[in-house]
Amino acid sequence: MRVNHVVDGPEDGEVVVLSGSLGSTLDMWNPQVGPLTSAGFRVVRYDHRGHGGTPVPDAPCVLDDLGGDVVELLDELGVDRAHVVGLSLGGMTGLWLAAHRPERVRRLVACCTSAKLGTPDMWEQRARTAMTRGMTEIADGSVERWFTAAWRAANPRLVREYHHMTASVPARGYAACCAVIGSMDLRGTLSTIDTPTLVIAGADDPATPPDEHGRPLVEGIPGARFEVVPDAAHLGNVEQPERFTELIIEHLKADGGEARG
Repeated sequence: MRVNHVVDGPEDGEVVVLSGSLGSTLDMWNPQVGPLTSAGFRVVRYDHRGHGGTPVPDAPCVLDDLGGDVVELLDELGVDRAHVVGLSLGGMTGLWLAAHRPERVRRLVACCTSAKLGTPDMWEQRARTAMTRGMTEIADGSVERWFTAAWRAANPRLVREYHHMTASVPARGYAACCAVIGSMDLRGTLSTIDTPTLVIAGADDPATPPDEHGRPLVEGIPGARFEVVPDAAHLGNVEQPERFTELIIEHLKADGGEARG
């Protein structure tokens, strides 16, 4: 699987891989690209299988597949180790990488995500809705989970853009990644993660509420740090971009090193 990706920033910068949410494309990270590249990082954004410019898989996937896609992308780019910043499905992918391929991950930021989210039946139903009733209905629900009501009211243009982002994802691609989340359970691997980890949650996230999903990650990962951002739902990096970006850059530079070299 050759994933669609975009690379920005200085060639000698430490690489940061940005991994997005189910139903999104690499454009969901637009608010972070400028600040990260200005801080000296080389930013790699990519589309999950069946999303954006990445081909639709022939069958349902598991998290190992998505984690393997990132490893292959790093190999293609000639990158031995990278920081990984993931949100929701992207956060799950980052957790898998830190647990199963720790030699490839410098530091991890897991945003608005979970080690176990819902039931297989719930995700099978979501996939059936996408396949039988279409992605517009999926997008209707997504924007309500992604953003608070106040933010939606204040930003109608951006709401339309993100609605279109999800509605444009192929239904088969969306369904394949629903299967990833439905079969995923990372709870037994959290204690093995020794990658320096920051967990960020949105205080108003209805999909992965902080106490139900973010806090168990911090309690399970040795030394992990927890930050809850006010006035943010599931796509907190979009709704509160300044605070999310500030936390991300602070964590990536926490060892006192420079982003370059």
